[in-house]
Amino acid sequence: MTLINSLLMLAQQSGAATGASGASGQAATGTAPEHSQAAIEAAREESAKAGAEAAGRQEVSLWRLVQQLETLEIVVMLILALCAVYAIALLFEKVYVMRRASGQTRDFLAAFRKANSVEEAEAIIRKQPASGIKSMFDAGMAEVRRTQDLGLYTMRDARDHTMQRVASAMSTRQNDHLEDLGSSMTFLASIGANAPFIGLFGTVWGIMMAFAKIQVSQSTSLAVVAGPIGGALLATAAGLAAAIPAVLIYNFAAKQISKQASKLDDFASEFISLVSRDMDRRAG
Repeated sequence: MTLINSLLMLAQQSGAATGASGASGQAATGTAPEHSQAAIEAAREESAKAGAEAAGRQEVSLWRLVQQLETLEIVVMLILALCAVYAIALLFEKVYVMRRASGQTRDFLAAFRKANSVEEAEAIIRKQPASGIKSMFDAGMAEVRRTQDLGLYTMRDARDHTMQRVASAMSTRQNDHLEDLGSSMTFLASIGANAPFIGLFGTVWGIMMAFAKIQVSQSTSLAVVAGPIGGALLATAAGLAAAIPAVLIYNFAAKQISKQASKLDDFASEFISLVSRDMDRRAG
């Protein structure tokens, strides 16, 4: 009996040890998946956070580029901005001046061509408003009056000299009028020719600063050089923004001045022809 009891007790102890070992294994097996799942979730959160930060760093706006400009680049941008504003202001001024001059010339010629003599032309033109073409008429008429006062108006020998003096006086007034129309043209040409180079200077300086930052940070990452290079290219864009309107306005004004000059030349020829016919009529 004692032997049998001893064997039963040993079997019970062995079963209890086996159950405890199984329970411990089940507990360990249940905990491992829980820890693994938590680690995966944490990694996902870190990855999402890093992606959001990277996206924030890559977001670029015009204002951010302006904020990152160097002092010299800001000076370049201010110069180009002033040039662009002045060019746009000249656009409105030139359009107004050219249209007014064209209208005055058209009305003047319509009135002048109704005259059949110098005196009749003088009476008609006296009612016209002041303009560049009227100043030409006044200068030519003044020479005619001086010739009449000298008693040379009816002399055929003095005809060529009279025509030369009249043409010279009218040409002087014509040049003055065209010079007034062409005011600021030199400045427009300077903006159109030099603004891209001013912007290019700012671009070169910005790229130099980008290389300097690469040397300091010892990194060629886009986050390091994107700002300086973006600001450098912004200077080039500003140079073009100032130059393009200036060139367009210059071409527009030059074409209008050329048209006005042609009309004034035609008027001078018509006036001299009128004076010549009048001299022939009076000379008999």
